[in-house]
Amino acid sequence: MKTRLVRIGNSRGVRLPKTIIAQAGLTEEVELEVRDGAVVIARATSTRSGWAAAASQMRQRDEDRLLDTPTPTRFDEKEWEW
Repeated sequence: MKTRLVRIGNSRGVRLPKTIIAQAGLTEEVELEVRDGAVVIARATSTRSGWAAAASQMRQRDEDRLLDTPTPTRFDEKEWEW
């Protein structure tokens, strides 16, 4: 499909037809990048998408431990109460 760039202040924009937006699953926020000379508009991904599954897999493999030895603080030693 061909379309034209439209003026938006000092910038330019592209109007996306409703059917294209629906087919691509776009919402109010999108990811925009240039790849091999093409402008790519894609669904925005969640910053932490996949983290829950990765944490679950780490737990199953018993890899969810602290990397450093905990260092007690004054709060831990004198102020903290159960």
